[in-house]
Amino acid sequence: MTIALFGTSADPPTAAHGQILQWLSDRYDRVLVWAADNPFKGQQTPLPYRQAMLHLLVRSLNRPNIEHRPELSYPYTLHSVERAKQQWPGEPLTLVVGSDVLAKLPQWYQAEKLLAQVNLLVLQRPGVVIDPQDWQAVEQLCPHVELANYRGPAFSSTAYRQQRDEQQLLPAIAQYIQQQGLYQP
Repeated sequence: MTIALFGTSADPPTAAHGQILQWLSDRYDRVLVWAADNPFKGQQTPLPYRQAMLHLLVRSLNRPNIEHRPELSYPYTLHSVERAKQQWPGEPLTLVVGSDVLAKLPQWYQAEKLLAQVNLLVLQRPGVVIDPQDWQAVEQLCPHVELANYRGPAFSSTAYRQQRDEQQLLPAIAQYIQQQGLYQP
């Protein structure tokens, strides 16, 4: 069985997150997704709201192999991977990250230990140029790193927070944001 691990800030989850999850679900037996607090980011919407929105996204995709797994949510990805290894012992795990995190990946908490336990799949983010030195640094830490043949849409959570463009959101998430009074200017 192949398992993709996709932890995200999901602040909020956008249509891009949904497209990534669908793409992964066509390639992996199981896709496990969760929202987490990112130690590299400052102010974030409280995690329970982000988990609720991610749950709405996963439910709307209606793909049985995509699973919202909030129990894998930890600020440090190493802990998420270790938890997944306990739940699915012996199964190969592929950690999915965006190309925008490559430069900081070697600085993640116990990055060497983390990347020794997983395959790494890097998704190209629109507008992000991969620095060859960053790629080499990650390759030295992770023997199984691959650049996905995938380019996501130009939507991002940051762009939504700055512009409030509801076209980037599923209607159920836009409605939830409105009901909860999130992302007010």
